[in-house]
Amino acid sequence: MFIETEGTPNPATLKFLPGREVMGIGTADFASAGSAARSPLATALFAFQGVARVFLGGDFVAVTKSDAVAWSTLKPQILGAIMDHFVAGRPVVEADLDDDAFNEDVDPADQEVVDQIKELLDTRVRPAVAGDGGDIVFRGYRDGIVRLHMQGACSGCPSSRATLKHGIENMLRHYVPEVVAVEQVEF
Repeated sequence: MFIETEGTPNPATLKFLPGREVMGIGTADFASAGSAARSPLATALFAFQGVARVFLGGDFVAVTKSDAVAWSTLKPQILGAIMDHFVAGRPVVEADLDDDAFNEDVDPADQEVVDQIKELLDTRVRPAVAGDGGDIVFRGYRDGIVRLHMQGACSGCPSSRATLKHGIENMLRHYVPEVVAVEQVEF
């Protein structure tokens, strides 16, 4: 098994591409070892000192490290753990983690606008963000304000706020006149 690695705009995050499906459809973001209990792969990666975040994408694993460890030390350990995981045939996640739809703050009267926003996010934004090792999750829309959550390499990336405000906000305002602003939310 050959696993490729790619850098991301976030210098603390590397993207690992095992050449096979990881999550397929959907994503999973683990900000700590405690949150990774339902993912044997993420749990194995958090076992290494210096792993600060694990993001599972369709066909990649993005790992964010702490400043206390160098990639030259951590990268071989992560490559070995990912290879061992897939060779052993273990599941990536043991349960469906996609409960995001239940956390949306949307006025039912705005459903048509929300559908337009989600379509633009899915077709124009998510592919670009996934290319950088992350994801963007719709969290709500009220009074013209779109609330989004950045995951994976995008979470904590120095350029994520600029991407959100200047790139995504401008695009949404252009195509959906009801949008007046975009805000980043944490959960």
